[in-house]
This record gives sequence, C-alpha cells and structure tokens, in this order.
Amino acid sequence: MRTYPIGLGFAPEGHKQFEGDGRTPEGSYAIDRRNPDSLFHLSIGISYPNEADIAFAEAQGRSPGKDIFIHGGPRRGIDPVNVRDWTAGCISVTDRQIEEIYAMVRDGTPIDIYA
Repeated sequence: MRTYPIGLGFAPEGHKQFEGDGRTPEGSYAIDRRNPDSLFHLSIGISYPNEADIAFAEAQGRSPGKDIFIHGGPRRGIDPVNVRDWTAGCISVTDRQIEEIYAMVRDGTPIDIYA
C-alpha cells in the first residue's frame, strides 16, 4: 500500500453530484479503464457515475458527469496538488506518481474515495 498527496478540482469538498461542479466523487468505485495515451501523462479511470449517482442527478434534471480519472499533470509548470487547479473533479498526482500507480493497479481494483 502507498499513499500520495493529491490535487482535486476547484470545489474539493463534498461528493460530486453534477457535471461541472468541480467536485470529486466520494464512495466506493472501481478502476475501470486505463489510458496510456492520456493528455494528462497517464490516467486510470474511476467507475463514476454509479447507479445511485445517475439516479440522483436525473432526479434533479441534471447530468452526473463522467470521465473521472486519476492522472498526472497536463504540462510543465502546473502543480498537481494545487487544490484550485485544472482537475475538474479528477484526482491529480505527479507524473512520477501516476507511473507508479499505473504499474500497480489493474482494472477492477476497488477504490474508496473519502474526504
């Protein structure tokens, strides 16, 4: 097991509810895809939204959003642990850290995300 400092979107507190809210999903999910050609160095996908996330958003007449990833940085000079950065609900780590995570984690790996 390893731990890493992370960066979150512009509204890091609370569970993601809608597309564009800047929040990161909280709860139990799974790693469901890998992208070696990501614009964010490397990335691994999180199985958000789940059925409960979809039902809640639809009940509010909104989209829950999608494409939540753990990823590295998009370009030099951006601090991946800056909580007011560019992640839009994803979880960012450094490029070196995503290389380690990408090598260790397989599709189907459970992930629990809590503040």
